[in-house]
Amino acid sequence: MNYILHLIIIIGIYLILTLSLNLVVGFGGLLSLCHAVFYGIGAYATTLLMLKAGFGFVTSVISAVLITGTFSLAIGVPALRFRGDPFVLVTLGFQTIIFTIMYNWIGLTRGPYGIPGIPRPSIAGYQITTLPEYLFLTYIFLVMVAIIIVVIYKSPFGMALKALRDDEMAAEGLGKSPFYFFLAAFVIAGMIASIAGSLYATYVTYIDPTSFTLDESIFLLVILLVGGAGNLKGPIVGTIFMILLPEALRFLGLPDTVAPNVRQILYGLVIVILMFFRPQGIAGEFKLK
Repeated sequence: MNYILHLIIIIGIYLILTLSLNLVVGFGGLLSLCHAVFYGIGAYATTLLMLKAGFGFVTSVISAVLITGTFSLAIGVPALRFRGDPFVLVTLGFQTIIFTIMYNWIGLTRGPYGIPGIPRPSIAGYQITTLPEYLFLTYIFLVMVAIIIVVIYKSPFGMALKALRDDEMAAEGLGKSPFYFFLAAFVIAGMIASIAGSLYATYVTYIDPTSFTLDESIFLLVILLVGGAGNLKGPIVGTIFMILLPEALRFLGLPDTVAPNVRQILYGLVIVILMFFRPQGIAGEFKLK
């Protein structure tokens, strides 16, 4: 039972990440490779504020969101001067820079040694310690995030993003500024991703930079490619599918040395098949160009 609860919690955390990334990729049409950076900044900011500054959980999460928003703004301003492949390369560069800082600034992040003993969330004096309690907390945040995302999707802002995605020149001719709309989406997505980082850090009670690598950014993008981008269903389908797929291998009795390689082969095979037969993903509506 604990194993099932753990999987549902992880799915909830990744849903927050993919729903936020969908705002940039699915609605903005921008292929970002630095989303794990915002995930990591949220995790480290929450952890350090709780351990070093004595902040409570809620205060730390709110502060982490604001800190991550500042970083995403600093990354988005230069990155969004470009479109297409140059934008991808710029976000890749920032992913590498921030990860390197996390890994080498041992005085702040403890680098490869990681930070253990992260406190469990405490809200209004109530300490969350059990898996059912953490499941409830995670999905409260997920519901709040989903409401925010749905409101954005259906708002004039969301419609403008889709218009810019489909035909940037035509939308710009109607007075829609690509830079400011894309920047707002990029910053909002980063701030929401930091919430997932806060939940992850306080759930596992240990973090190190290896959880926020380029591979993690690519994995989040793959979830969107598999599930589909540009709507609400795609990230949900992709997250559930990609989280549960490797878990299914546990029941095949594969040796521990073989299972990771088989998992990578399956991931690659799924992507190849989808690109041939359903490039918009299982439940998506937008095809990445």
